Amino acid sequence: MAKEREGKGYKKKYCKLCFEKVGFVDYKDDKRLGRFITDRGKIVPRRVSGTCARHQKQITVAVKRARILALLPFTSDIYR
Repeated sequence: MAKEREGKGYKKKYCKLCFEKVGFVDYKDDKRLGRFITDRGKIVPRRVSGTCARHQKQITVAVKRARILALLPFTSDIYR
């Protein structure tokens, strides 16, 4: 398995929010939160988005709050 990974050249993911020096993720910032949800309305996991644990938890709480206040959809309209 180690030989398979030698030539792949995996790129290390970094936290985009740490790079932008975001201290707190706000639920009212729907453009920033939109980067971390799929077109179906699901929250993108850490292993895919590359965020750190602190910011991922803040994103999760912010998305859930924005959904309750109808700033973000729970699901897409594709199911209707």
